[in-house]
Amino acid sequence: MFCKLFLQKNLTKLTVISLFSLASLFLPGCSSNGTQSSADSKAKKHLNIGNNTDPASLDPQLATTVPESKVLIGLFEGLVTMHPENLTPEPGVAESWSVSEDGLTYTFNLRKNAKWSNGDPVTAQDFLFSYQRILTSKLGAPYAYSFYVVKGAEGYHKGSTPDFSTVGFKALNPYTFEITLAHPTPYFLALISHSSWYPVHKKTLEKFDGLEKRDSPWTRQGNHISNGPFSLTEWSITDKITITKNPHYWDSSTVQLDSISFYSMDMLTEERSYQTHQLDITDRIPPAQIPSYLKEHPEQVYVAPGLGTEYYAVNTAIPSLKDIRVRKALSLSLNRKGLVEHVVQGGQLPAYFFTPPNTAGYTFNDPTYEDIAEAKKLLAEAGYPEGKGFPQIEILYNTTDRNKQVAEAIQEMWKRNLGINVVLVNQEFKVYLNTRRSKNYQIARASWVGDYVDASNFLELFQTNSNNNFTNWNNPEYDALLQTAARTNNQVERMGYFQQAEAILMSEFPIIPLFFYSTVYLKRPNIKGWYPNLLEYHPYKYVFIE
Repeated sequence: MFCKLFLQKNLTKLTVISLFSLASLFLPGCSSNGTQSSADSKAKKHLNIGNNTDPASLDPQLATTVPESKVLIGLFEGLVTMHPENLTPEPGVAESWSVSEDGLTYTFNLRKNAKWSNGDPVTAQDFLFSYQRILTSKLGAPYAYSFYVVKGAEGYHKGSTPDFSTVGFKALNPYTFEITLAHPTPYFLALISHSSWYPVHKKTLEKFDGLEKRDSPWTRQGNHISNGPFSLTEWSITDKITITKNPHYWDSSTVQLDSISFYSMDMLTEERSYQTHQLDITDRIPPAQIPSYLKEHPEQVYVAPGLGTEYYAVNTAIPSLKDIRVRKALSLSLNRKGLVEHVVQGGQLPAYFFTPPNTAGYTFNDPTYEDIAEAKKLLAEAGYPEGKGFPQIEILYNTTDRNKQVAEAIQEMWKRNLGINVVLVNQEFKVYLNTRRSKNYQIARASWVGDYVDASNFLELFQTNSNNNFTNWNNPEYDALLQTAARTNNQVERMGYFQQAEAILMSEFPIIPLFFYSTVYLKRPNIKGWYPNLLEYHPYKYVFIE
């Protein structure tokens, strides 16, 4: 009875057309025409993945979230990819490359059999066009700042250099692409494996007016052209995305899956769908159920450390939040240990600084721990003894059960420890992203998952020119330290600059770190080619069902 009632309640997620689903708790697969059971998945080489929420965009130059990344990995391929186990750079569209002795010029030799999903060849000109597009300021690409390592890119993006030919990108011929850097960048090959460096199809963007528009229909099914191992065949908004093996992909013989579906589901629905064989992999596990799964089905629980931080962003332009003493008091009054042990319960670590520990050997050495007495003192010094006179503040979060539970716990801590009244505001994911981007919030739930394993990927988030910095905070000294670190090859010196920069960040508190991620979700044991790594990077071309 459970499965029938569950499926009836979730018709938007799983289409039910017959009553045999009633028996799903007693038979191997509770299936419908909307999804395939694990048995069907084995026969048809189809993978069903829980993806938490509907992606805001499938434009690789505009995407910023994990649900988007999970889909884009299957749809696109850059010059360089990463090894699925150890994350070392591997050939992608570029079959080989060379680096000049001074470390400034990279020459990429493109595969002549690389094609778009419509059969068009992928050429050096495609990369040149794509990189000019992401640096076009009108597009508002959130990762444009990551291109500043390239000679002339920052000036072009900011408008001081209108001539794109001065930027260090050159299509030497259809299959040779050259990139000249502004300074040696040790992590450059890891950087360009990120989705923002994927190429986009010029003719398609021109057809659908997508050169500068964020909401262009070029990303919809029937319009979308990509160059990866899969292509987009279905996007039912707020429900399901399906990608299907791309026969034009240069390495299609390696791809064993025929198709993958990504479902937008809340955490409880995902877990129930996994129980009834509607999903092969979930995005998360409800915290209260983790212990029972570890005891009864440990072979199905995927646990690995993650390179990510959950935090609250503070809008420093809000009058009551401009004072550093207030922001520090908010941070000092939180019991992060209790938060991870009793609320999120997924093996996360309390975060007393921003960059995850041991990120390529870097760990911030001056953490700020809970200190309620100091928090009360700071709030009183700011003019709000015991919270008296402090205006009510809002916490904005995107709608999920866990985000609500975290917000409620912090709401209670701030009321109990500081006497501050907090109102919770939840919004659907895309609305929340727009609200946060427009800086129309007071305190907002946020997170950052590493794009590559280097502390710069975390700390550069809060530079003044970063489109991912929505706190209204900036600090010229902070910017200068990170710019110096970017130009420094000596790793010891780089780490020193990172320490100084994070010390500034964690003394002014435009953010309130909460916890460092761990990865805990359900995965069927017969899913192979899915390897644990810090970035949760799983290229589907290597994944298969045993």
